Amino acid sequence: MSNYTTQMDAARKGIVTPEMETVAKKENMPVEQLMKLVGEGKVAICANKHHKCLSAEGVGSMLRTKINVNLGISRDCKDYDIEMKKVMSAVELGAEAIMDLSSHGNTQPFRQKLTSECPVMIGTVPIYDSVIHYQRDLATLTAKDFIDVVRLHAEDGVDFVTLHCGITRKTIDQIKNHKRKMNIVSRGGSLVFAWMCMTGEENPFYEYYDEILDICEEHDVTISLGDACRPGCLADATDVCQIEELVRLGELTKRAWAHNVQVMVEGPGHVPLDQVAANMQVQKQICQGAPFYVLGPLVTDIAPGYDHITAAIGGAVAAMSGAAFLCYVTPAEHLALPNVDDVKQGIIASKIAAHAADIAKGVPGARDIDDKMADARRVLDWDAQYACALDPETAKAIRDSRKPEDDHSDTCSMCGKFCAVRSMNKALSGEYIDIL
Repeated sequence: MSNYTTQMDAARKGIVTPEMETVAKKENMPVEQLMKLVGEGKVAICANKHHKCLSAEGVGSMLRTKINVNLGISRDCKDYDIEMKKVMSAVELGAEAIMDLSSHGNTQPFRQKLTSECPVMIGTVPIYDSVIHYQRDLATLTAKDFIDVVRLHAEDGVDFVTLHCGITRKTIDQIKNHKRKMNIVSRGGSLVFAWMCMTGEENPFYEYYDEILDICEEHDVTISLGDACRPGCLADATDVCQIEELVRLGELTKRAWAHNVQVMVEGPGHVPLDQVAANMQVQKQICQGAPFYVLGPLVTDIAPGYDHITAAIGGAVAAMSGAAFLCYVTPAEHLALPNVDDVKQGIIASKIAAHAADIAKGVPGARDIDDKMADARRVLDWDAQYACALDPETAKAIRDSRKPEDDHSDTCSMCGKFCAVRSMNKALSGEYIDIL
C-alpha cells in the first residue's frame, strides 16, 4: 500500500514516484525540480493507479509541449477495430494522449482495452458516456447518475477526465442575453447546459465537485476542467461568457489542489491570431499556472478541410506563449469523423506546432534534431534526413516518386545540378562544378 494518494500528494510529501522518475528522464530535468512543479500544480502527471502499462508524461508549460488525439466511435461510424488502428497509429506518430470520445455502443470494453494496452495517457468525457451507459435520455438522468459514471471511468483506469464544472445556472441567462454568434460549441458543455435547462437544477459537476474530488483523489485521476463556453468562432473569442467561466475554473483549480487532485484547464477554441498570446497569459494568471490544454486554437473560420493547418498556426503561438497541451485538429474538423489518414494529418500538424513552440521557448534539447537535419542536408545524406523527419515515410515517398532523370542521386528533381548545396560543397572543396 503506497503512502500517498496522488502524484501531487507524493510530491508535497517529498516522495519520488516511479512516474516522476520516468518524466524527469524524458524531460532531462532533475527529479527534485520536477517534484516541486508537481507539488505546486504547475505540472500534471496524469497517471491513474489502474493504468499499469502507462509510460508517464508530464504536462506543463516548462516541459515539452504534449499533444492529444481525439478518437472514438459514433452512431454513424461504429467500428471499434478501426478506432484501435487509429490509436496505435497515433501512438507510433508520437501522440502523448488519447481521448476516447465514443458516443455510441458498448463503450466500456473499448475504454478498458485502452487502459490495459495503450502506453499513453487516456482521457474521457464522462457526460458523453452517461446517456450511453444508462441507455436513457438526458433529462431522465440524475446528478448521482453523472457522478457514478465519473467513478466508473476512474475505476477503469482513465488518467484524466474532462468535466464541465464551470458553467452554472447563471450561464443560462448569460448565453440568452449575450447573443453570441455560435452559443455553446462544446459538446459536453451543451449537454450540461441542456440538462440544466430541462431539469431546472444546478450543474451536477459544480454542485457535487467535492464528491468528484474524492473519487479523483482515490484513483489519482487528473481533472481537465472543460471550457463549456470556449469560442466557436472568431466573433465570440475572449468574450464575457468565456472569461467569467475561466474565473470560476481558477477557483475550482484551487479547490482541487487543496484535495491533492491534479488539474489541467481547457482553453479555446477559435481565436484571432492577435488574441492567442493574451488568452494564454490571462489563463496563467487566473489559474495560478495550472497546465493549459487548448483545442487549436483555430485562427480563422473559413478553412474546413484544412483546419489542421489553422489549428497548427494557433497552436504554435499558444504553446510558445504558455499552453502546455495541444489537442490536435484534423482536416475533417467541422465535417466528419476523421479517418485514419485524417488522424495522421492532424497529428503531424499538431506535432509541428508543438515542436516549433518548444524551440521558441528554449526547451533544453528541442532544437537538437533540427541541427542534425541541417548537418544531413549539408552533405546531401538522404537517409540521415529521413531519420530526422517527423514523417520519414512521406518524405522518402515524395523524393522517390520524382527523382532527377540522370543519375544524380545526391540532388533532387527541384534543382538537379543547379542544387545550391551541391555547388557549395564542390566549390569549397576546389572541385569543378558541372551544370550542363
